Amino acid sequence: MKYKKLVLINFLCVFGFILIELGLPTLLAQLINKGLMFNDFDVVTYYGKWMFIISIIGLIGLIGLAYTVSSITTRLVRDIRNDIFEKVQSFSHKEYNEFGVSSLVTRTTNDAFQIMVFMQMVLRVGMMTPLMFISSFIMIIRTSPSLSYVVLIAVPFLIGIVYFIGKHSAPLSNRQQINLDEINLNLRENLTGLRVIRAFVKEKFQESRFYQVNDNYMNVSKKLFKLMALAMPTFSIVFNCIFAVVIWLGAIEINTGDLQVGSLVAFIEYIFHALFSFMMFANIFTMYPRAAVSARRIEEILTTVPSITENENGVTETETHGYLTFEDVTFAYPGNTEEPVIENVSFTVRPGETAAFIGSTGSGKSSLIQLIPRFYDVTKGRILVDGVDVREYNLRALRQKIGYIPQKALLFTGTITDNMRYGKWNADNKEIEEASDISQSKDFILKKPKQFDEFLSEGGSNMSGGQKQRLSIARAIIKKPDIYIFDDSFSALDYQTDAKLRARLKLETKNAAVLIVAQRVGTIMHADNIIVLNKGVVVAQGTHAELLKKSDVYYDIASSQLSKEELE
Repeated sequence: MKYKKLVLINFLCVFGFILIELGLPTLLAQLINKGLMFNDFDVVTYYGKWMFIISIIGLIGLIGLAYTVSSITTRLVRDIRNDIFEKVQSFSHKEYNEFGVSSLVTRTTNDAFQIMVFMQMVLRVGMMTPLMFISSFIMIIRTSPSLSYVVLIAVPFLIGIVYFIGKHSAPLSNRQQINLDEINLNLRENLTGLRVIRAFVKEKFQESRFYQVNDNYMNVSKKLFKLMALAMPTFSIVFNCIFAVVIWLGAIEINTGDLQVGSLVAFIEYIFHALFSFMMFANIFTMYPRAAVSARRIEEILTTVPSITENENGVTETETHGYLTFEDVTFAYPGNTEEPVIENVSFTVRPGETAAFIGSTGSGKSSLIQLIPRFYDVTKGRILVDGVDVREYNLRALRQKIGYIPQKALLFTGTITDNMRYGKWNADNKEIEEASDISQSKDFILKKPKQFDEFLSEGGSNMSGGQKQRLSIARAIIKKPDIYIFDDSFSALDYQTDAKLRARLKLETKNAAVLIVAQRVGTIMHADNIIVLNKGVVVAQGTHAELLKKSDVYYDIASSQLSKEELE
């Protein structure tokens, strides 16, 4: 509906093309009956000129049709992909896990392409063929009612062929797209895990896995394409039979004087247009199941209601800044509510304070802090940021208060400056340099050939793990948020860089709340409050010195990392 003018032009081109295609046989019949049959060259010239003029007009119509079809469909697939991308941006982690990244990629690329191909067919012949078929059939009846019964008898056979192909191609199309998801998943895992694969010498194993999913796709595609390939030869057999019968019966009528030669030629042309139109329209029906599968997969994304909404009318401003409170928070991943990851967690962090989380792997540390920016919502209890429940905030306003540095440092394709401006899009050079200095990344940036304009490859793969972590930290620092969340963000740093970075951060975050998830006791031992987690439950809270005395879990962790002198 956004492109009504182009659709109208498309329709006019289609209508004009039909008039021309059916006008030419009519003129040809007159040329034969009135000109050639009587050796009248003037009549032949007169109708020949009109046929030439009409052909030129038809060519213009075809060019206009091609232009409008390409314009509409390319814009259509662009809009679909934009809508999918915008919708996916609103998804929570729950929806990402349900669909899977590989499937989302396939739906955005291949499924949208299938819609474009189908709509090209619809706009090019979908409006033309029904009108062409009806108009041709009218001309067939007008030219020779007695011969028109031959076409009527053939129509049910043609409809049966279309129904058979359409019915059996739908499940094959669905399986084909699912197999394409599996190919993308396998390929994505192979590319992202290339180093691990090579380290364990599993290239052949990965190749066999890929061959298997690729063979599955091939086998389903072969069945689908074989089924669709049946249409053309089947239609050709029916068409040829019709033409043979019409010519035979037409010759009899010409012999008896009931039909003229020119009329028979025109009649055959009308039949050709009618049957060809039917065949082209049948192609749309055979393509429809495949397009319908893609449309349904896209619709699943567009109609999915995110479990965490934007909350446009939520709170955007607060009087206080840098306060965080957990009140009896329990969380279980969606669909697994009987096994909570964390249970009854309560603590408070004020501006200038640092809260740290430590515990064994799988104790719920990362899950806990992901509740603050609402990557997931709490199952029970509530989380207050500056005295307001996080669920009552406008989502953008809530996340604007938070500087989140994920466990896996992720950088985007572009320059170092571009990546740092993710934290603040209008940051000037002074702010960028200051953030890089605080994060201890300035030294290695200045050693790069292009310094802050150094180009980062996909995922920042041309940077070391420690460099990526420091740039991720700089990206959060430049934002100057009210709450800093460091999810094991110092793990790739050496002890000296770690110490320098935390010392600078202490000054930078004196008006903000700081949360640190860490495995190294040395990283968190100076925190104001260390929260010890074990199987999702808080087993102790306090300072480093207090926990060494009262928490066996913390003491065991600390004793495995610190010397006896440091423990005392």
